[in-house]
Amino acid sequence: MQHQYARNQAPEMALPRPGTQGAGPGGHLSPNLQPRETPAPLTTSSSTSTSSSSSWSAQPTCKSDPGFWITVVTWNVGTAMPPDDVTSLLHLGSSDDSDRADMIAIGLQEVNSMINKRLKDALFTDQWSELFMDALGPFNFVLVSTVRMQGVILLLFAKYYHLPFLRDVQTDCTRTGLGGYWGNKGGVSVRLAAFGHMLCFLNCHLPAHMDKAEQRKDNFQTILSLQQFQGPGARGILDHDLVFWFGDLNFRIESYDLHFVKFAIDSEQLHQLWEKDQLNMAKNTWPILRGFQEGPLNFAPTFKFDVGTNKYDTSAKKRKPAWTDRILWKVKAPGGGPSPSGRESHRLQVTQHSYHSHMEYTVSDHKPVAAQFVLHFAFRDEVPLVRLDVADEWVRPEQAVVRYRIETVFARSSWDWIGLYRVGFRHCKDYVAYVWAKHEDVDGNIYQVTFSEESLPKGHGDFILGYYSHTHSILIGVTEPFQISLPTSELASSSTDSSVASSEDEDDSTLELLASKSRSPSPGKSKRHRSRSPGLARFPGLALQPSSCERRGTSRSPSPQSRRLPRVASNGDSDGGSRGNSEEGPPGLPGSWAFPPPVPQSLGLLPALRLETVDPGGGSSWGPDREAPAPDSLSPSPQGQQGLEEGGLGP
Repeated sequence: MQHQYARNQAPEMALPRPGTQGAGPGGHLSPNLQPRETPAPLTTSSSTSTSSSSSWSAQPTCKSDPGFWITVVTWNVGTAMPPDDVTSLLHLGSSDDSDRADMIAIGLQEVNSMINKRLKDALFTDQWSELFMDALGPFNFVLVSTVRMQGVILLLFAKYYHLPFLRDVQTDCTRTGLGGYWGNKGGVSVRLAAFGHMLCFLNCHLPAHMDKAEQRKDNFQTILSLQQFQGPGARGILDHDLVFWFGDLNFRIESYDLHFVKFAIDSEQLHQLWEKDQLNMAKNTWPILRGFQEGPLNFAPTFKFDVGTNKYDTSAKKRKPAWTDRILWKVKAPGGGPSPSGRESHRLQVTQHSYHSHMEYTVSDHKPVAAQFVLHFAFRDEVPLVRLDVADEWVRPEQAVVRYRIETVFARSSWDWIGLYRVGFRHCKDYVAYVWAKHEDVDGNIYQVTFSEESLPKGHGDFILGYYSHTHSILIGVTEPFQISLPTSELASSSTDSSVASSEDEDDSTLELLASKSRSPSPGKSKRHRSRSPGLARFPGLALQPSSCERRGTSRSPSPQSRRLPRVASNGDSDGGSRGNSEEGPPGLPGSWAFPPPVPQSLGLLPALRLETVDPGGGSSWGPDREAPAPDSLSPSPQGQQGLEEGGLGP
């Protein structure tokens, strides 16, 4: 059957919308701040551009369009461990908020970045990212991109069925601490084109203290000037159609003393503090802030609290409360002219639906802040680059055939692959099985691939197929959920035999890390509970060596690292039913499952590290001078992919 890409086709994904989309949050405002009374819809023209959008059809937005909902969260976590539950922070599981959101941006500051912690995070996904992926996965959110600069992290999620319409995902970071040499302060960003409109999310941690307002302005100017992106579209941050600027911006309340500030908070007269807020004052005097909008501060200052309580600072320092954690946005000014794609400028309407803090979280001396926005596009690019066609149900292995049609504007890569995902998958490499997109030409630009019987999951479940583009680093085609119902009798008998053999030789196995930017699909199978980043001492046979080249900090949409390291099967492992554990490996792969370990992300403080398998018998290991297997030799073996569930290696 031909799967459509309408968002409301699946019943569980219908997105109910409130009847008053233009209504802003309520609240009483100070008379001198009436121009900022409500986040009324801001209608401005914004140029739109993507590298290939000139060949797409522009679908005008109909009057009944529910809009595109974006949630933005900022939280200075103060090096704390993650809480057990973040559902209320992300508006999940309450009323229709979880169905309403289409995209969620999460900006964190002061994530623990001590050297030992960064070493673990280089090998495993950090615990905060794990927490949010675990919380959002069941609601059909997939990690689109993530970028980290020491303790500053930005995570961007979207509903999986929006992925084919997200393009040109890029990231950047700018250090401003210690004159630009230290990343404890600065900004990280993710930019992308959503339905043909250029969006940018900028998470900043600016200098602290009352007297550093000018330094905060200088740091913001530095971030805006240094962050540049590739491509013919929006190169600078302010060139985008819509910019979200958020984070621990560290602006304080001037003039008033501690007692008056606390009195205004306790008596709910927050409007008396607005006019002395440094950021509010700067909006009228700093040209760099021209055009930035913010909703009314109808919540108490979010800093500084005693950890574990809702009481403001009672230490000897007695810091004055302040609205340090903020979320602002800016729509590109009208008159931008036609975009590089040749289109005329179109209008983008943005409405802030809510803006508040979450007092229920006490692990940090800051309270998290969240805002919800609804975007109305004058047009939408809704033509996927790849359309997948699959049967409603696979009950026999021979039904595992996928046909797909490729648009003529799409430039294929030999590293493209098609992944099979369980409903609720967390990121693009969280697959159950995959096949390389080695095209069997069926008719013109229609191709097909086949999953082997060994690679298919046994039992019953709901799954999704997605076409992963190495060039775009994202799924550019997805199907609606379909069912797989395959017998499990053979799997049960064979897995029993293999588990005995694998447990006997487990201590003799070595480990190897596939970096997130590996062109081959990295191991996607991982347990659902959050990893607690086991120490290196638990893994014999690992050697940390300086890399021959250090990666730059400007990661281009890195994919998440698997929490659990893949395991190279030892010679004693049984092949029966333990998918991908045979001694000789899948066809087309070099002997003994030998792979060159790619270089993981730079730690910032140390030279880039890589994991290298060490041969106890004195044999050679993969090094920078050894030639990696050619792409053609990495023919995907389904049984090898299935071994990822138990720690096997992908190609």
